[in-house]
Amino acid sequence: MNRLKSIGRISIAVACLLFFTVVASAQSQNSLYQVSTINALLQGVYDGQVTMKELKKSGDFGIGTFEGLDGEMIALDGKFYQVKSTGEVILVNDQMKTPFANVMNFKPEQTGEINDVKTFGELEKALDSIIKDKNYIYAIRIDGVFTGQTRSIPGKTKPYPSLTDAAKTQSVFDIQQTKGTIVGFLCPQYVNGINVPGYHLHFISEDRKSGGHILNGGIKSGKVQIARITDFRMVLPSNDAFQQASLNQDYSKELSKVEQSK
Repeated sequence: MNRLKSIGRISIAVACLLFFTVVASAQSQNSLYQVSTINALLQGVYDGQVTMKELKKSGDFGIGTFEGLDGEMIALDGKFYQVKSTGEVILVNDQMKTPFANVMNFKPEQTGEINDVKTFGELEKALDSIIKDKNYIYAIRIDGVFTGQTRSIPGKTKPYPSLTDAAKTQSVFDIQQTKGTIVGFLCPQYVNGINVPGYHLHFISEDRKSGGHILNGGIKSGKVQIARITDFRMVLPSNDAFQQASLNQDYSKELSKVEQSK
């Protein structure tokens, strides 16, 4: 009888160990938190949905934009920056809101190096050589020396234009041999309409004086860190603009023009 009790206690102990192992594994996964959809942004749904204070609770790393489409967001090492259309880079306050953002607590799982990459196409190929499985969303951080073009769109007032029209007013910045960090994501094609399929990358300089959404360019030398995302959460706006927007169409052509427009 005593032997059976001992076996019972051992079984319970093993069960508890397995339980805590599963929980620990679930908690360690890279989880992406997204505000709204890219199709909503394409249709001019620019009213802020989530404050920076709320957004910071879900991640210390990511990209997005701000209420009224006012500039480009870069979240890096727990600090959130706004690259304005003037080229100025500022730390955002907790009261600012975002209509679209992707953030996470970045835990790299793969590392690599990129050297002498001159164009965005070459950069994509270099990252493709590191990322083998394209069925997941991946978070990407590259620390190195960047040369290329970035952009930022000035804030808009109501009635908001579409993102395609808003991008026509963008400011383009030429960045040469500048040390800094690329922050962004690779999304599979099946997220079309929800997020940006392919690579969506932003840049911020080490001195925090320049940056923006990357239109083109490459890395002279850089350290790459990559995290595979296996958990995804999205919050949707509850405002009239989102409810009335035409979101159930394929806007991939419009998105492609916006992502690499010059």
